[in-house]
Amino acid sequence: MYIEIRHLRSLFAIHETGNLSRAAQRLHLTQSALTHQIKSLEHHFGTALFYRRRRPLQLTPAGHRLLALAREVLPRVEAAEQALKTLASDGTGRLYITIECHACFEWLMPLLDGYRLCCPEVEVDIRLGMSFDPLPALLRGDIDLIISSDPVAEEDVSYEALFGYEARLVVPAGHPLSGRIQARPADLAAQTLITYPVDRQRLDVFTRFLEPAGVEPAAVRRVELTAMILQLVAAGRGVAVLPDWVLDAAGGRKDLRSLRLGRRGLHGTLYAAVRRQELGLPYLRRFIDMARACRAT
Repeated sequence: MYIEIRHLRSLFAIHETGNLSRAAQRLHLTQSALTHQIKSLEHHFGTALFYRRRRPLQLTPAGHRLLALAREVLPRVEAAEQALKTLASDGTGRLYITIECHACFEWLMPLLDGYRLCCPEVEVDIRLGMSFDPLPALLRGDIDLIISSDPVAEEDVSYEALFGYEARLVVPAGHPLSGRIQARPADLAAQTLITYPVDRQRLDVFTRFLEPAGVEPAAVRRVELTAMILQLVAAGRGVAVLPDWVLDAAGGRKDLRSLRLGRRGLHGTLYAAVRRQELGLPYLRRFIDMARACRAT
């Protein structure tokens, strides 16, 4: 037998009312059910919890020990119960986000500014340290949402499609390719390709464009910041493949041109990965809806 929350609540009610009948009414139990509950506890531990011949009922030393536990535990349990109810009703909660694509910052940061205004009670944070292997952290509960373009089958994780995008080749104005509508894999064979510092197996330009054609760029340069990539391309130091939202954020720059990759273009979908059991949380749904809307406009 274990000491349960119901035992602590029963004992606390008896202590406050001093009477089994009134305590049973408060707990919505019959008096016989409450009496049986207390006697079972006393029998298991071999000690009385109340002096039954005294009126009102008074606690024995063993009863006082459990009362101290009840006063410590019950407020914390009730606070947790209230927090869980709040999570499902008014949007209070926690949203720790990690991203698997550097370029996502270009639309994510403005989105978070708007999200914080409409959901001020939600604790929002971006956890970059888990961005290269985030799925185990999501399953452990260390983070709450992954932004990714590479869904991985996992029973307890739901991948919610946010929006589609096109990856485009960015070249400087005046580049030999700048007047073209589309680029072929062979066009990159003589180019320095500027990429984010991630494994090439996570870059679509390699896995879906160059490698199937057996093409390798002349050189690969890795750069952390999107703004620096654009500056290097504009300066003629290489070419880059970036999602269309980066080019939208860059505006009408006269020193850059973009081309489709291949005849049909290189398209993908961005997803929000969340724990399946939490998909219905209102504040989580609000973020997903806002992410979808920010690219639709």
